[in-house]
Amino acid sequence: MSSKKHIKLFQRALARYGLFGCAWLFDRLPLAMVNLISRVFLFIGFNLTIRQRRIAKESLNIAFRGKKSAQEIRQIIKKCFYNFGKGMVEMLYYMSHPQLIDEKVSFEGLEHVDSALKEGRGIIAVTAHFGNFPLMMLAFAHRKYKVSCVIRPTRDEGVEAFLHQKRNQVGLKTVYAKPRRHTATEALKVLRNNEILFIPIDQNFGSDGGVFVDFFGQKAATAPGPIVFANRTKAPIIPMFIVHEEGDKHKVIIEKPLELTEGRDEKETIFINLTKLTQLIEAYIRKYPYEWAWMHRRWKSKPYPLRYCPNA
Repeated sequence: MSSKKHIKLFQRALARYGLFGCAWLFDRLPLAMVNLISRVFLFIGFNLTIRQRRIAKESLNIAFRGKKSAQEIRQIIKKCFYNFGKGMVEMLYYMSHPQLIDEKVSFEGLEHVDSALKEGRGIIAVTAHFGNFPLMMLAFAHRKYKVSCVIRPTRDEGVEAFLHQKRNQVGLKTVYAKPRRHTATEALKVLRNNEILFIPIDQNFGSDGGVFVDFFGQKAATAPGPIVFANRTKAPIIPMFIVHEEGDKHKVIIEKPLELTEGRDEKETIFINLTKLTQLIEAYIRKYPYEWAWMHRRWKSKPYPLRYCPNA
């Protein structure tokens, strides 16, 4: 086994047992103490994540192309990493202390969800890796909504088993993003049971199966699932986002159901409506740039001629 492999295994083990230790500790400490401890870890973590900060800087430069100064980009990266790390701490804590969720999370537009569920077709909740989006799902589950989320499993099986168990304990069911055929089967079951299915569509979906739509002026491979599922089940697509507020609070913003536009064929229908959803996500990111996960290579995959990508 190579030295790089050993280092990678050591890093994963360190992260795994760090997670287990934090979860054990957070179960037993008040929130104020947890916040104090987390500030120290976040400061250390920010300075150690050199590669992720480099990717975030590259992504911001691609998105804004000289429209933000170097200082503004540094500030966004710092706040983005802080929000991301603090979000993980909050999730661990609120999973063990769900009574605090009503105090910390408010809703705007919840009537769109209640109205849609009365139709009996479920809801396709399109979202992004934006704000503390896992807390948004947890808040719905806490309010006794039946909730599932399409999730990419973590690379560490021990961590994934731990998180899967924690999600089940709080009523948040998991639909794994791979294999894709299984994902589709499970997603359709959720919708036919009149439940809420969260699908983040803001990460690179790959050239094989991704639909390339404009995102900050660049072609980005995007998951077509929400539009495909909506066409099959007639479930409404409702975009949802969560933003930070003062006092360590959060607000879930629920948009009106998307009005689907019919194209000349299925491919064009998917392309048109994915573009509309991606434009909405971009608008939220432009308004709250520190809320999005810039450390992801969103534009990594490139279109090739056979993919449906007008004017690529």
